[in-house]
Amino acid sequence: MTNMLDKIKNVYFLGIGGIGMSALARYFNANGYYVAGYDKNESELVMELQQEGIQIHTDDNPDFIAGDFRNPNYTLVVYTPAIPEDMTEFVFFKKNGFTVMKRAQVLGEITRAQRSICIAGTHGKTTTCTMTAHILNQSMVGCNAFLGGISKNFDKNILISKKNDLVVIEADEFDHSFLTLSPQMAVITSADPDHLDIYKNEEAYRKAFEDFSALVRPGGTLLVKKGLQLSIKPKAGIRMLSYSVKEGDFHAENIRMGNGNIVFDFVHPTGIIADVKLGVPVYINIENGIAAMAMALLNGASYTEIREAMASYAGVKRRFEFHLNDGTHTIIDDYAHHPMELKASIESIRAIYPNKRITGIFMPHLFSRTRDLADLFAQSLSLLDEVILLPIYPARELPIEGVTSEWLASKVKAPDVKVMDKKELINYIANSRDKQEVIATLGAGDVDLLIPQIKEALANG
Repeated sequence: MTNMLDKIKNVYFLGIGGIGMSALARYFNANGYYVAGYDKNESELVMELQQEGIQIHTDDNPDFIAGDFRNPNYTLVVYTPAIPEDMTEFVFFKKNGFTVMKRAQVLGEITRAQRSICIAGTHGKTTTCTMTAHILNQSMVGCNAFLGGISKNFDKNILISKKNDLVVIEADEFDHSFLTLSPQMAVITSADPDHLDIYKNEEAYRKAFEDFSALVRPGGTLLVKKGLQLSIKPKAGIRMLSYSVKEGDFHAENIRMGNGNIVFDFVHPTGIIADVKLGVPVYINIENGIAAMAMALLNGASYTEIREAMASYAGVKRRFEFHLNDGTHTIIDDYAHHPMELKASIESIRAIYPNKRITGIFMPHLFSRTRDLADLFAQSLSLLDEVILLPIYPARELPIEGVTSEWLASKVKAPDVKVMDKKELINYIANSRDKQEVIATLGAGDVDLLIPQIKEALANG
């Protein structure tokens, strides 16, 4: 840890229930700090943190802040950008001289004190990050990790190891967060424009990734997916390498698909790891796996360790996650909320089920993203046999006039397009279950919470 973090003994989190915030809270808790926080939702993740000994309340009231956490000399306050400026507790901390930092700034402090592998990208970063951490954890190398999803292998979004100071970090581009990091090694999986409410235009978005690439420390390594529209000129002493499915310094050869399995040979600059089997046999995971294996190999994992870890990789919750596959009906849940993620997810489903009818239940995430990328969303959704659009999940935003699921639906060219609310959806699934074969719940909102009701509707009608 750095000197700044050594001076504090308490860490208070505003928005502790977020996936990134909760990982950081767990990290401090495991390293002997006193941890507490606020979150407006008493979610499953919040309850898990409470069971781990972390004090959490759900009312925005400074009176609920425990005694020792009210001392600005020993307390660090960490907040997420989703916290409004006028939140009562946030105002209390700012007015009373506390050290207040964004989650990304705290991660930056950790990367400056440790050897970090920072994995960035519009999409692919969560799976690549989790794969990298899994391989290193299963090897003699070991690592710490901050993940943007719940690993099925760890059943958490954090991995804490005492073996070394190597840490794998998901580098989030939202709000320029990843520009606070100091990577020893960095990966860029993709740079398809997103968050245009923050970046304003595609050029600014891509420039942020170019700026991120410049943060790699002297003597470090930068791994970039081949073909990205980025202008990267690595500094002297930085090794820049490329990867993709079929070409680059790291790539796959002899890809074999069948019987629910994907096997390939992993080609790297000094050799080949033959017969790598994907634990989650989805085509896009070949590319994610190549980046993860490259990072593991460059950090000392052996051929055998890499091969065995890739086969035992169980995936990430809400990343192409199967919830039902009984021979009659299939339900797949995927976090895909960007048009390119949707396209990759739908094409992967089609590759597994080429002759089945595929229904996508999509909950658009953010009014601004829907507005800015509507035509691309429509193109991706048009790959489905049936599209059911739910109301837009607002997250941190207020509605934008004219930007609705009905407006997006008017652009989609799939054979069957519908817009409905959650209650209508369940009734519709129950009444149409005989024609439903593969259902995909898609989006970054709370569409996954409907899965138990969808399963019941399919079972009982």
